[in-house]
Amino acid sequence: MSKTAIAEKEKLVDAFADELKDAKAILVINYLGLSVEEVTKMRDELRDNNVKMRVIKNTFLKRAAAKAGVKGLDDTFVGPTAVVYTDDADDITEPARIVSKYEDDYDVMEIKGGMLEGKLTSKDEIKELASIPGRDGLLSMLVSVLQAPIRDFAYAVKAVADSKSDDSDSKDATK
Repeated sequence: MSKTAIAEKEKLVDAFADELKDAKAILVINYLGLSVEEVTKMRDELRDNNVKMRVIKNTFLKRAAAKAGVKGLDDTFVGPTAVVYTDDADDITEPARIVSKYEDDYDVMEIKGGMLEGKLTSKDEIKELASIPGRDGLLSMLVSVLQAPIRDFAYAVKAVADSKSDDSDSKDATK
């Protein structure tokens, strides 16, 4: 192997290690068996949600993970492997939600494991995380909860006003 080829591979490993260092969520998946259309659809959805997917040789992946200080995922870097990751600290649940949806829809896809904010995470924990609403969903739930007392108060005031209006209408009718 030429020195140029080795240098290119080292650059690839270094670049990917830098991306892994910044990642808040890392999922390791096996996507073998998905059609090109299905993988493209998943990549598009991931990209639209600020999530990246890389397919890289396991040997390069192990080197990049070691350089990035990502420990404990070596067991998942076996066989066909893709890494799904995001550096978006606002919503680390998005990669889990998207990948879990595809795993549910396509039997051939499998979540092998992952890491969330530096903590090793199992497939079951990732599936559980995927069931939590995203940032936007949680914010809308919060707004709804905050609006409820005001809305209930407005309904009560309206009901009192309506009942007083009905009382005055019935008094006018009896005269």
